[in-house]
Amino acid sequence: MDDVATGQIPPPASPERAGDILRATREAQGLTIADVGGRTRVPLRHLEAIEASDYATLPSSTYAVGFAKAYARAVGADEVRVANLVRAELGKIVRRTPEYEPYEMSDPSRVPSRGVAVIALGIALAVLILVGIWYGTDLFRGGATTSGSAAGSVATVAEVPSPTPASPAATPAAPALETGQVTLAATDEVWMRVYDADNKTLYLGTMKAGDRFDVPRDAKDPMINVGRPDKLTVTLNGSNVPPLGTGERAIKDVRVGAPAIAARLNGAPAVSGGDAAAEGAPGNASGTP
Repeated sequence: MDDVATGQIPPPASPERAGDILRATREAQGLTIADVGGRTRVPLRHLEAIEASDYATLPSSTYAVGFAKAYARAVGADEVRVANLVRAELGKIVRRTPEYEPYEMSDPSRVPSRGVAVIALGIALAVLILVGIWYGTDLFRGGATTSGSAAGSVATVAEVPSPTPASPAATPAAPALETGQVTLAATDEVWMRVYDADNKTLYLGTMKAGDRFDVPRDAKDPMINVGRPDKLTVTLNGSNVPPLGTGERAIKDVRVGAPAIAARLNGAPAVSGGDAAAEGAPGNASGTP
């Protein structure tokens, strides 16, 4: 006698896709997709795509794995199993190729030439010397002193002290920039992760246009992974810095500490922090996206 005849309904088969597991776990806890989005800061459209196993709408396969692991942690699911299932599903639909390459600023049009830099430095020093002479002497003001008496007055020309060269201390000190405040501001929706040399996440999520993030000054060699560097404005103490990339490809492990950004103001290229982490931009070997 089969199960229908006895009135017994066989239990449903356990889900085999990562999205089914995540959806079932979320619904069992009475959570909405918006609740998960609030916990992970992952856009709702990406979470919905993961539940539907529609990975073609995600930026890349590494984003898919990272977002799925973040979803699993938010609802208490087995993130290792979920990550393995996502990789298996991706292996059936896409060819695994490296998605991230550190972007090297090799375009000469973006970097001032050495001649321009030398001329600019010479002009700055000349201006500083002239300012020092103007405020420290009467050379350009034609100062004169007069002395009078009952019989009349005799004009005498005031002594003009010899110009003194400006003190080297008047030149802006480079170390002030190397300990300054680096600010990352979004001009459009852009995903990014900022972390330090110990792989501690300082920021993870999608910034919207107008959002800003100040890189902690005491962070240990902070670096950034960002999918669209052209949608990110970088400033050091309020001064604009050349873009980290053109947006043609994502960048990873690029230093964004004050020393590295100060060097970029002087025309140095973007500096990569080394080899990429195992999990790619949204994740790493320790499981932190």
